[in-house]
Amino acid sequence: MQHVWAFFVGALVCNCVPHLASGLQGLAFPTPFARPRGVGNSPPLVNVIWGFANLAIAFLIAAHNANSLDMGPDAAAGLAGGLAIGIYLSLHFGKVQRNRRAD
Repeated sequence: MQHVWAFFVGALVCNCVPHLASGLQGLAFPTPFARPRGVGNSPPLVNVIWGFANLAIAFLIAAHNANSLDMGPDAAAGLAGGLAIGIYLSLHFGKVQRNRRAD
């Protein structure tokens, strides 16, 4: 059963990468919340939140199923810091990208 959980952790971590990368660059990218679903682009902030949610769920699954891994408050603080900077960067670089297109 441990391998099944590891598979889901790997899938979630892999899925977080393009969403976080796009969002942190201020670029739109498809998410399940776009119209049409998974095809239309979502704004950078939605991508950061969606990518971060995938990463957080992966951490939670890994922590719950690991024998000696203790995520605890330190991991929660790390996740909060990552989310905070992710939101800031998605908003900042989104503005940068919009300004470039306007020029």
